[in-house]
Amino acid sequence: MSTLKFGLIGGTGLGQALISQHEGQRHDIDTPFGKPSDAIIEVNIAGQQVFILNRHGPGHLINPSQIPARANIYALKQLGVTHIISSGAVGSLRDDFKPRELVVPDQVIDKTYRRPGTFFDNVAVHVEMAEPFCPALRQLLLDAGRQLAEQDNTLQVHGRGCYVCMEGPAFSTRAESHMHRLWGGDLIGMTAMPEAKLAREAEIAYALVALVTDYDCWKKRPADQKPDPAELMKEIIGNVEAATANALRLLRKALELAASQHEALMASPALRALELSIWSDKARIAPEEVDRLRPIWGRYFQAQEG
Repeated sequence: MSTLKFGLIGGTGLGQALISQHEGQRHDIDTPFGKPSDAIIEVNIAGQQVFILNRHGPGHLINPSQIPARANIYALKQLGVTHIISSGAVGSLRDDFKPRELVVPDQVIDKTYRRPGTFFDNVAVHVEMAEPFCPALRQLLLDAGRQLAEQDNTLQVHGRGCYVCMEGPAFSTRAESHMHRLWGGDLIGMTAMPEAKLAREAEIAYALVALVTDYDCWKKRPADQKPDPAELMKEIIGNVEAATANALRLLRKALELAASQHEALMASPALRALELSIWSDKARIAPEEVDRLRPIWGRYFQAQEG
């Protein structure tokens, strides 16, 4: 039976919280795409082997456009990770998604343009992305959310949402915020892409927990309710802390339930995403390129090499 190995990629707030709560084996890894954002910490949570990565690095010094996403995903693949649960702070584009709530998105719109978005620069590989988030992993998170809500009805985990991934690092103009709503966007963030695409290319199941910190700028406050900038920042930080606490509870519960959903999780289509996606003639792919990406696609070249 294949072994579940979980990667937890922590975004704003959650990344440092995960690292501070767990001590474990430290993995300092180099990859063909450079160093990951931070050392990867291997721990055991609820009986599951878990690899924790702080996306923005120590001190939150790496801005969204500079995150080494290829190195991050490659390193997790090297460690044998099969399923990634990612997290990220988001602004809400809908009244229904309130600050401090959590969302498990089912769709994404990629607006990034400065970030390398594939491992396969020298060959033609086209992975399926119609469903960008693993349905089995999403179901695990939603089941965990329902169980927690039965104990605490103040915890709200939304089961769907369209995440718009913008380049940043500046936030949207108000015109852009309204445009994102017209597109069907429910959340706005800066980190889900190309992370989700790269996870699919690496045949790792991937899902996202979005932490709502505030409403994006489409939603104006009444003039008599506008706080001064310092108070507004204090409010947002409070929302980040509350959403982080909720997300930590959700992640732990999901890991507790994972063993009971092992079969469904290991049946994720993402785990065989490259079966029909390598369009290049394998016999003409340079051996050094095969070796460079061996952790990702090596099994598709075994018969050829034998």
